Amino acid sequence: MTVTPNISINDGNLVVQGKTILTGVPENIVLTPGSGVGLLAGAFIGATASHSKSLHVFPVGVLEGQRFMCLFRFKLWWMTQRMGSCGKEVPLETQFMLVETKDDGEGSDGSSSTIYTVFLPLLEGQFRSVLQGNERNEVEICLESGDSDVQTNQGLCLVYVHAGTNPFEVINQAVKAVEKHMQTFVHREKKKLPSFLDWFGWCTWDAFYTDVTAEGVVEGLKSLNEGETPPRFLIVDDGWQQIESKPKDSNVAVQEGAQFASMLTGIKENEKFQKNGQSEQVSGLKHVVDEAKQHHNVKFVYVWHALAGYWGGVKPAASGMEHYDTALAYPVSSPGVTGNQPDIVFDSLSVHGLGLVHPKKVFNFYNELHAYLASCGVDGVKVDVQNIIETLGSGHGGRVSLTRSYHQALEASVARNFPDNGCISCMCHNTDGLYSTKQTAVVRASDDFYPRDPASHTIHISSVAYNTLFLGEFMQPDWDMFHSLHPAADYHGAARSIGGCAIYVSDKPGNHNFDLLRKLVLPDGSVLRAQLPGRPTRDCLFADPARDRTSLLKIWNVNKCSGVVGVFNCQGAGWCKVEKKTRIHDASPGTLTGSVRAIDVDSLAQIAGDDWNGETVVYAHKSGEVFRLPKDVSVPVTLKVLEYELFHFCPLKEVTPNISFAPIGLLDMFNSSGAVEHVVIHLASDGEVSSELTTSLSENRSSTATITMKTRGCGRFGAYSSQRPLKCTVDRVETDFEYDPATGLLTFTIPIPKEDMYKWLVEIQV
Repeated sequence: MTVTPNISINDGNLVVQGKTILTGVPENIVLTPGSGVGLLAGAFIGATASHSKSLHVFPVGVLEGQRFMCLFRFKLWWMTQRMGSCGKEVPLETQFMLVETKDDGEGSDGSSSTIYTVFLPLLEGQFRSVLQGNERNEVEICLESGDSDVQTNQGLCLVYVHAGTNPFEVINQAVKAVEKHMQTFVHREKKKLPSFLDWFGWCTWDAFYTDVTAEGVVEGLKSLNEGETPPRFLIVDDGWQQIESKPKDSNVAVQEGAQFASMLTGIKENEKFQKNGQSEQVSGLKHVVDEAKQHHNVKFVYVWHALAGYWGGVKPAASGMEHYDTALAYPVSSPGVTGNQPDIVFDSLSVHGLGLVHPKKVFNFYNELHAYLASCGVDGVKVDVQNIIETLGSGHGGRVSLTRSYHQALEASVARNFPDNGCISCMCHNTDGLYSTKQTAVVRASDDFYPRDPASHTIHISSVAYNTLFLGEFMQPDWDMFHSLHPAADYHGAARSIGGCAIYVSDKPGNHNFDLLRKLVLPDGSVLRAQLPGRPTRDCLFADPARDRTSLLKIWNVNKCSGVVGVFNCQGAGWCKVEKKTRIHDASPGTLTGSVRAIDVDSLAQIAGDDWNGETVVYAHKSGEVFRLPKDVSVPVTLKVLEYELFHFCPLKEVTPNISFAPIGLLDMFNSSGAVEHVVIHLASDGEVSSELTTSLSENRSSTATITMKTRGCGRFGAYSSQRPLKCTVDRVETDFEYDPATGLLTFTIPIPKEDMYKWLVEIQV
């Protein structure tokens, strides 16, 4: 029998599952079917040239009249999203593209006729591919090595193409197929997540910038503990290391790369961390870590360093560091990055040079640095400024070879010195690194939180969400720190609460909004973290909630027993390809109306179980509303810019034909339903209702069932019950409850537990 591949080139057209995606495919473009599992779902695009070069641009075909969403590097370090419908709208440095193809007629269920095709430009040998568009609406592959001596005239597996009817599954399957093909990286689902993710944290960066001191660290920890939102992980950011002294210009505001020209001169802490009155036998950094853990109940301490050591690398022949064979290197940017946003860090280093540790010695450097940190009690590292390495490949076999050498050395050292896989990747949005990481499990998902830049807040939320579609297949996305006392603090906090990410602030000591923090942080310092990386809902994938003036951004996630959709008005600002920077393009974006529904949570059916009929109980966090929502019915939502709402979709459980129940969670927390760990219904007819609960019932009717839940946290707990419950117990102690027959809302108070991460046994008798 003849098997027709799902992806093929027919008569000069790239055809995916019977739908034409690209036309005018040149003859030098070759298609190779994917091998093994998923053979029919994917294929590799390759290209040939007449001459060997270190940089090629291959037109692949014309894209017209089909919506796409892509992720591109708008500057050296970071990606953001761009939507369009033709090839010329595909930006330089596009590292991920998702194309939507619809039939003229909708399928009977409204979705069966939509095919989602993902394009993943890859690494092949010493070369890296990205996508870009040209004025003829052609999508092009830009293939480069980053070293003029590393040349080729072809690539067979430059872009992987994968298609299907569920976009989230298509992306997931595509990255797993590439993982199997390349064998140079590991999918997020197989990685060990570091433990700090489930605890509230504080980072020193926006509190002190590079002026951080030992005293400042202690001050910041004390300040947050006083508000009963104890930080259990600490990041000592840039400013603790020994670097060469350079005159400081007091007229220049602190900004990204303020220390860009400075080089590292030693692996230990600088004098600011030695002012602690301790004997010289005790390291100043160890004293800070001990103080944090022993007196402020911090569980995990991470410290910052750059992938090259510091912004300007390691000082050649610095005393005690001669054995790293450091040499001065001058970065050279790829044409795609140069065509997007200029960068002050790169510009400075291209003039002054960077002290590059020899790739054969870089493991020794990391291992000695990390072993020292571990001896001080440090649990992990935030490794920043990563993408600078791609610009230094000349003479080292090119950008891919050098980047891979550095990442392999970094991961080997982290594995040896930090057993909890303690590493956060930052300023690292290049595929050279993503396709070379087998172990690192946390990645900063967008450009920084900039407290003083009004243009940054809405695009920060939308960029993280869209970037996560790709990055979330490799690592757990990190949404960055934020300020709890800030005009946009609620907006940032609500988004992070459903991001599945670490939650940490960078407040200055004494500058806190504890009312806000208590919506995120439990008294034991833990957080209610959602289960997956938070991503845009299916109906948002090709809209542009930052620029189109009509769309709200919806982000979905799941908890153990429910789903959640956060809705955000992100209009008004974004990266401008003309001015080549992020700017406000609409000073007064309008109020927008959209809608949410249960199926916005893509995997809610799996959470709910086979017997679920599609009905949910919805809890809207900000408004406090609770209501039953029939299957396929939507809920309207209206928001001004920088406003949000969080909708918790709790699958309704039919206890008996006339009794329905749904747990909601802790009503005063942003991620309310994250408090519910487990739910079991015991019918009285099963003989499973405990005798303790069947005595002294509060009404003259017999018990039909007991709903048993495991929950975390404390405060106002809510659930929906179609009938007034008979009795409620917390850890087998009867508790008072309130019941509103109009909404079915049952509420009671859960006390503060004495143990960290304690799980309460809640039993409700109906």
